[in-house]
Amino acid sequence: MMQLLKDKKVLITGAARGIGKAIALRMAGQGADIAFTDLKVDEQANETIAQIEACGVRAVAYASNAASFQDAHQVVTQVVQEFGRIDILVNNAGITRDTLILRMSEQQWDMVLDVNLKSAFNFIHATAPLMVKQKGGSIINMSSVVGLSGNAGQANYSASKAGLIALTKSVAKELGPRGIRANAVAPGFIISDMTDQLSEAVRKAWIDTIPLRRGGTPGDVADVCLFLASDLSSYVSGQVIPVCGGMHT
Repeated sequence: MMQLLKDKKVLITGAARGIGKAIALRMAGQGADIAFTDLKVDEQANETIAQIEACGVRAVAYASNAASFQDAHQVVTQVVQEFGRIDILVNNAGITRDTLILRMSEQQWDMVLDVNLKSAFNFIHATAPLMVKQKGGSIINMSSVVGLSGNAGQANYSASKAGLIALTKSVAKELGPRGIRANAVAPGFIISDMTDQLSEAVRKAWIDTIPLRRGGTPGDVADVCLFLASDLSSYVSGQVIPVCGGMHT
C-alpha cells in the first residue's frame, strides 16, 4: 500500500504525549520522518521516539519552550540540519489554566496566550521561509471547538484557540500563492489524561451533549491531521475542521 507521507519531514510541537504523540505516530506510520518538541525530553519523550522509530522512520526530539521565539527558531534550524527540509508543521503545543474571568490572574491569561497562540506564530515565522524556498508545505494548527463557541471558565484558552483560527486563515491567504497550505483542526471532547480527571458524572453529562454519544480519541484527531498533511487535501486551505462528533454544528 502506498504511504501517504513517504519521505516527508514533519515538525510537531508538544508531542511527547497525548494528541501530539498520536499525530506523530500516525504520520510516522505513513512514512514521514518526525521531529518533535516538548518542554523536556524525559522518559515519556524517549518512549515516543522509540515508538516512532518502530515504524521504520527517523525520529528526533528537542527540549524547547514553544512560547520562546528564540527557542522556536533554534529548533527549526536544528531540524533542517537533521532532515534537510520541513514539509509539514503541526502547531500542537498547548496548556490550560481554567478559571472564571473574575478570578483569572494576568499570569494565567499571559501563559495560555503565549503557549497556545504565540508559539504557533513563532514556529510559522521560523518555518515559512523554508517552505517558500521549497515552494510548498502544509501548516496545521491545533485549535478547539471552544475557539469557535467560547466556554465559561476558559476565556484565556478560548481566546487563544480563536486566535489560532484567524492566524490560520491569514497565513493561508498570505502563503497560498507560494504553494503553502494552512488549516486548523478543532477537537471537541477528546478522551485524554486531562479528561480522565473529570468525575464520571461530569464525563457522562458531556457525552450526552455529543450527537455521536462518545468522546473522541487522540487517533480521531490524528487522522484528520494526516488528511491535512497529505496530498489528499491539496486543494484545502484556510479551513477549520471540527473533530467533535457533531457537538459543534
